[in-house]
Amino acid sequence: MTDPHSSPAVDVRTLTVRRGGREVLHDVSLTIPRGSITGLLGPSGCGKTTLMRSIVGTQIVESGEIFALGLPAGDKELRHRIGYVTQAPSIYSDISVYENVAYFAALYGRDRDATDTAITAVGLLEQAHQRGDELSGGQMTRASLACALVAQPDMLVLDEPTVGLDPVLRVDLWKQFHELAAAGTTLLVSSHVMDEAEHCDQLLLMREGELLAQLSPDELRANTGEQNLERAFLSLITMGQTA
Repeated sequence: MTDPHSSPAVDVRTLTVRRGGREVLHDVSLTIPRGSITGLLGPSGCGKTTLMRSIVGTQIVESGEIFALGLPAGDKELRHRIGYVTQAPSIYSDISVYENVAYFAALYGRDRDATDTAITAVGLLEQAHQRGDELSGGQMTRASLACALVAQPDMLVLDEPTVGLDPVLRVDLWKQFHELAAAGTTLLVSSHVMDEAEHCDQLLLMREGELLAQLSPDELRANTGEQNLERAFLSLITMGQTA
C-alpha cells in the first residue's frame, strides 16, 4: 500500500483555465513536495492567483487534473486541511483580532490555546484586542494569517503575504514559515519580489500563464550562470529555457 506521505502535497496535470473568455493558464503541470516551502514567482498578472485558486478548489478550470494532499482539489475534506490567505485581508473589521481568530478556531474545533498560539506566532499579541478597522495594512495581513494558522492546516496557500510589510516584519514572517515547514506543514507562497525566492526550497517560475521552470534557487543559478536570482529569472525568460 502506498504511503500517502510519500506522494506530493500538490499534483497539477495539464491545467488550463479561462477567465472572461481568455485563457489565463496554459497547460500547466507541476508538483509540490510535502513539508516544504515552494515559492510561486512571476510578474503581476502572470496567473499566480488563478493557479492558487485552482489548487485550493475555488476556481473553475477548463481542463486538467489537480490533486491536493491526495484528494481532488475542492474536496470537502480539504476545507479543514488547507489554509488559504488571499491578498485582500479576510478578517471582520468590527471585532477584535482575538475575536476573529477565536471565531475561526471554533469553526475548526480548536481551543483557546490554539487561538493564543496563532496570534503570538504572527506577532499581534499587543494588538489582540484591537478591532480589525484599527489595524494597519500589514497588521491586517498578519491577522488574516493567524485566522488560517489557528486551524493547524496540513498545507498553507499564501497569496503575496508580505506585500506592504516592512523589512523587519518580512523577516519575522519568513522565519515563521520556515518553522511551520520544519514541523511538517507544506507552504505555497506567491510573490512578485524575486529576492524572496532565496527563502524557498523550490521555485515555480511563471510568465504570461505558463510555467517556465520548477527548480531550486541553486538550480536556477546553475542553469543560468547568474548568482542574482532576479537576473537569473530574466535570463531564463531571455533564453526561453524550461526546466
